[in-house]
Amino acid sequence: MSAPMPPMPVRESPPVNPLIKAVETDRAPLPAGHYSQAVVHGGLVYISGQLPVVPRQPGQEILQLEAQVRQVLANLNAILKAAGSGREHVLKVTVYVADIASWPEVNRIYGEFFGPHRPARAIVPTRELHFGYQVEMDAIAAVTSA
Repeated sequence: MSAPMPPMPVRESPPVNPLIKAVETDRAPLPAGHYSQAVVHGGLVYISGQLPVVPRQPGQEILQLEAQVRQVLANLNAILKAAGSGREHVLKVTVYVADIASWPEVNRIYGEFFGPHRPARAIVPTRELHFGYQVEMDAIAAVTSA
């Protein structure tokens, strides 16, 4: 894998658009670029792509695919909670996989996470993901509390 991401300081800034609320939680990796972990608008939360980065331990490498998928889902879950939502309110997930041959294992763990809930989903095979990771996910969910 490539060099680990350096830790980013927590940024406090006034909202640019009062109709859009940025979501940030230290229970998921903080943004390492010019983006938000998620934004809420119109009763929906849009979660940025989550890699299997361990919160507050960005240098910790997760090598096994199963552990990577579980960490990505844990990161999504933390952001969903911070946004006033939950996995049962997820509407759409995009799953990026570096090797489509890994799809059966990714799908098994994904199914365990969501249980009987079946959000819309797209699978995007890619050549490679940032830092050499094997999986990344983004999501859109309904917000149920402020």
